Amino acid sequence: MIVERRNGGGTGVFLAGLAIGAGLALLLAPSSGAELRRQMRRTARRAQRTAGHIARDVRERATEAIAEARDEFDSRVKDARSVLRERRQDVNDAMRSGRAAAKDARSAFERRLAEARATRTEPEAGGD
Repeated sequence: MIVERRNGGGTGVFLAGLAIGAGLALLLAPSSGAELRRQMRRTARRAQRTAGHIARDVRERATEAIAEARDEFDSRVKDARSVLRERRQDVNDAMRSGRAAAKDARSAFERRLAEARATRTEPEAGGD
């Protein structure tokens, strides 16, 4: 199983840097208070939209990763069940073969025993 790890820390650092840089640029730029507030609102909306896009992307990736993991798990369970069924069938076949061999051996033993008894109980020919 291949596990992919994505480092999401870079995005958070980027957004923090973006917000700090934009805030400092607005504070240090020569503009009126109203203009500064308007620029800050615009920058905040952009950052909010960007964060929303990033959150949506992360949510979609997580959903895909969960679906892939579930599919992989289901596939492995199916494979394991198949192997268990095959092994169970092998054991059942071996049991049937063993029973048949034991039955044949018993029949052969009983036949030889009956022959041996018949030979012992038969009168000896030409002895009187």
